[in-house]
Amino acid sequence: MQSYQKPTIQKLQTGLMNKFAGVNSLKHRVKSEIAGVAVEDLVTEFGSPLFVYSEKALRRKFRSIKNAFTTRYPDVTFGWSYKTNYLKAICAIFHQEGAMAELVSKMEYDKAKNLGIPGNQIILNGPHKPFDTLLAAIKDGVIVNIDHFDEIEDLEKIASILEKTITVGIRLNLDAGIQPCWSRFGFNLESGQAMEAVQRIANSGKLRLRGLHSHIGTFITDENAYARQVEKMVKFGYEVEDRFGWRMEYIDIGGGFPSRSRLKGVYHAAEVMLPSIDDFAEAICNALWQHLKPGHTPKLIIESGRAMVDEAGTMITSVCGTKRLPNGTPAYVMDAGVNLLFTSFWYRFDIALDRVIPGTWENSVIYGPMCMNIDVIDEGISLPPLSRGDRLVISTVGAYNNTQWLQFIEYRPNVVLITENGDVELIRAAEDLSDLDRREYLPTRLQPTVSYCA
Repeated sequence: MQSYQKPTIQKLQTGLMNKFAGVNSLKHRVKSEIAGVAVEDLVTEFGSPLFVYSEKALRRKFRSIKNAFTTRYPDVTFGWSYKTNYLKAICAIFHQEGAMAELVSKMEYDKAKNLGIPGNQIILNGPHKPFDTLLAAIKDGVIVNIDHFDEIEDLEKIASILEKTITVGIRLNLDAGIQPCWSRFGFNLESGQAMEAVQRIANSGKLRLRGLHSHIGTFITDENAYARQVEKMVKFGYEVEDRFGWRMEYIDIGGGFPSRSRLKGVYHAAEVMLPSIDDFAEAICNALWQHLKPGHTPKLIIESGRAMVDEAGTMITSVCGTKRLPNGTPAYVMDAGVNLLFTSFWYRFDIALDRVIPGTWENSVIYGPMCMNIDVIDEGISLPPLSRGDRLVISTVGAYNNTQWLQFIEYRPNVVLITENGDVELIRAAEDLSDLDRREYLPTRLQPTVSYCA
């Protein structure tokens, strides 16, 4: 006997054809395992929702990016961007692969030192470097890239305390031909502010410039933007050398390479619209060879984050409620929402079923568990009729979700790593009430009293 299935009526839309297709369809998209481990087994042992990382994917991606650059330029160093994902196991894998630690805060500096990263393997960027952190970093031999004039003043004081000349880098912001132009960070090149900063450094006699840093944005889809960035940085470096005698030891171009994610509002698949990492490497290294003086090969530093980790991260989430909206659209409440997948505000994830589910596919909405109307994972996805307990497997979520996730309304879940030989290791345990209460204090006068009825 066949089970009853209610009839569905689907509204037909008329109007202009969309050559890029309409809703995000999951038909024939089933992902029953992650890195060789069954989704069912992962949920049975570690629960749902669950973040899953593939060590093999992490190492493979790092090596492919490294190979793209080191085969084109003789001196390349990678700085793993901690803000992209600072889970200790993730950072440790990239450090094993040879990446430095690229940090933008005291918290990240503390994490790197706690992992045992030596100072000469650390790059310290960012607009807020507390004085004590700057002092510790300089003592430790860290590469410090100055963000603003107040940091120059702080570093001059540190040079006086240590009674020595300090070598530093400065961060530039520049027009690479793309929008928006990240003018908030560093010293502007085109206005002359950057050279003014170098002049200030030279005037004090306490600092010496050794390198240039610039980061033109995130999810850059034009490889030629990096070529324009490199050209401007190299030319500025030689202007500094001509005026002050300081030859640039490194050129740090930041990060910003895209992953295979898809920005909302973009219809083409990533494979169609995004350049390959070899395209980026070719543009960057060609620009270096074209504009560097003969015999001068400064270290090229790349601070990649998203492109290294995003595709290695997966989220398993389960249906905890089903409903139909007033307009008849099926809606599913999942146990993971924007609290765990914060980047869903900007990206359209790769979403699959963990098994084949029969029934009529309909344009549907996926909500998270938050008591907030903005907690939407996808609002235009074709799905079969789901029931409580059915699972979705959401891919390309390794970048920024584990650093921007919220301790709001729900506990944060387990995070596991699937090793290269297929073992599953817990790398962050699910939270409980003690994690929320540990830093709180309840004054005695506010503590509840217990009364008993006779």
